[in-house]
Amino acid sequence: MIDLKVGIKRLSEEFNDLQLPVYATVGSSGMDILAAIQEPIVLKSREVKLIPTNLAIALPIGYECQVRSRSGLAAKNGIFALNSPGTVDSDYRGEIKVILANFGDEEFTINRGDRIAQLVIAKHERAVWEISDTLDETHRSSGGFGSTGIAGNLHE
Repeated sequence: MIDLKVGIKRLSEEFNDLQLPVYATVGSSGMDILAAIQEPIVLKSREVKLIPTNLAIALPIGYECQVRSRSGLAAKNGIFALNSPGTVDSDYRGEIKVILANFGDEEFTINRGDRIAQLVIAKHERAVWEISDTLDETHRSSGGFGSTGIAGNLHE
């Protein structure tokens, strides 16, 4: 495995005590990112707020940083990173902020340094459209939403 070097910058010294995003285990694909806030933020039920992280990154071209929900926050508290996965493009140099939404019935308090989302660095391709009068046929064809059903048996 080759480690990709990515530039990261803290935007304010007041949050220098907060840990940079880090992989929790050797097999983790996502790194937890922390809330860079001075005072607790209360996220009421059905409320959405933008949470700062005090971090900006410089990705190489051909990579994106995906901002995703943390499974524990989602399952236990109904807290999701909205627009997940959100994309931080390789040419964006502003602060990474996380759009958190509370789909739970109880309010949720976010404290300084709480792990609020995870970041996944992913390689991507750029597409070039080719106009065509026909497209190759597939078994699904133009079957859209729900066309494959919900049962566990899929047929080839």
